[in-house]
Amino acid sequence: MSGDEPMFYDTTPFTAAQSGYRVAFRPGEQNICPGCGQSHWMIGRMTAECAFCATALPINNGGSIGGSSLHTRQGARTIAA
Repeated sequence: MSGDEPMFYDTTPFTAAQSGYRVAFRPGEQNICPGCGQSHWMIGRMTAECAFCATALPINNGGSIGGSSLHTRQGARTIAA
């Protein structure tokens, strides 16, 4: 191996499902803080924050990934005024 070549070059695409467990706040489940082990949370729109140590976790809403929450329905009819 010469000094010009990279040691590792992976061409496989990234898939989140195969990348492992990701710490997130899961509504409807018992959530233990990874920072202090407590289970009291202040829940916002995008994150949940531990009430004891202020560790913030993203909220896992069953597969939705960020965004502006603006959705349009396909084939929705507009009403003429």
